[in-house]
Amino acid sequence: MTKAKICGLKSIEDIAVVNGARPDYAGFTFTGQKGQITPREAGRLRKLLHPDIVSVGVFADAPLVQIEALVRAEIIQVIQLHGREDEAYIRTLKEKTGRPIIKAVTVRCLGDAQKWQSAPVDYLLLDSVADSTGKRFDWDLIGPLEKPYFLAGGLNAGNVTEAIARLTPFAVDTSSGVETGGTKDPEKIRAFIRRTRHEYKH
Repeated sequence: MTKAKICGLKSIEDIAVVNGARPDYAGFTFTGQKGQITPREAGRLRKLLHPDIVSVGVFADAPLVQIEALVRAEIIQVIQLHGREDEAYIRTLKEKTGRPIIKAVTVRCLGDAQKWQSAPVDYLLLDSVADSTGKRFDWDLIGPLEKPYFLAGGLNAGNVTEAIARLTPFAVDTSSGVETGGTKDPEKIRAFIRRTRHEYKH
């Protein structure tokens, strides 16, 4: 049963829409990417987020203390890593927080995802590039993969049904795919979730 994640939330209006659409995960970005927010802003939005939606913090080579503080404050429940974090960093982070960890992997050729199959993370996030440009990559490059993964990169309401049918990922993840002019689009978010939920029945 594929889950849905809406990433890059940064306003009260965004939260209101996802609370209505009810994805499984909501992402707050703390890196230098588009959509970055401060811990204070994330804390304010987290309090408004529906309790059934799991909050995910997106980081890239962040100091461990920064992530620990956000976990302790209960702003984030899952940690998503988009930098050059190695296995030693990930093990330490896991020991200190006890939270599920998602590691973003750039898929440029067959075998890229498999390199992380034995890594001490709970999930992979497969994307065209690790800094999330919103471009779709060649799904045939994923190859056999035992570790559950989030599929990202260019997903929107128009192709998420195909993605789920072909790949049956653990979750589908979108940010720019549900935006218009750089702002979250309520109807695109609702359409994305509707298409994802529809696949649950098959």
